[in-house]
Amino acid sequence: MLGYVTLGTNNLAKSAEFFDKLFTPLGAKRLLDLPRGVFWGTGLDKPFLGVMKPIDGQPAGCGNGAMVALATPNREKVDEIHKLALELGCTCEGAPGERMPGFYAAYFRTPEGHKMNAFKMG
Repeated sequence: MLGYVTLGTNNLAKSAEFFDKLFTPLGAKRLLDLPRGVFWGTGLDKPFLGVMKPIDGQPAGCGNGAMVALATPNREKVDEIHKLALELGCTCEGAPGERMPGFYAAYFRTPEGHKMNAFKMG
């Protein structure tokens, strides 16, 4: 159902550098490198994520209640992504752990304030 998700950025170069590092352990790479945005994923035929400068020229902001969840192959990868996110300047929004039976997740906010998580179902 999902095609892609975009997050606003006020500093494209800095955001691109952050996501290059965050997505490497997940096997994602840059798919599109555009003047106003950069997109990462494992293929254009699969869901992917990008950061973009807003088209209206206004400052980018974070959506209240919005969150992007990154699927991982196992619980160890959740732990790894969360640790890496914190090393890259993110703030912890919830340490790795089981939130309900079969749902293991860790939450963080990017340096620009976007809420994200890494999770494993099952």
